[in-house]
Amino acid sequence: MSAKRRLLGELNPGASAKIFSVGAVGGCDSSLARRLLEMGLLEGAHVEVLHQAPFGGDPLAVRVRGTLIALRRNEANFIEVDPL
Repeated sequence: MSAKRRLLGELNPGASAKIFSVGAVGGCDSSLARRLLEMGLLEGAHVEVLHQAPFGGDPLAVRVRGTLIALRRNEANFIEVDPL
């Protein structure tokens, strides 16, 4: 991972990023990677973290390709992003 690159689950609400890879980090199983891709979390897509739950921050609400998606933090940590 480059110095600038981070995991989606590490971003704070209000942060925007471009998705670099999905499922290539940390041993993500192929069925989860496929599900994330089917939800529109595609490489090159713009993603914005809108909200995180208080007291632990799970789940996260993100907007990608005009769609609001709720992700568990452990799922978001399989998505590598370049912050904008």
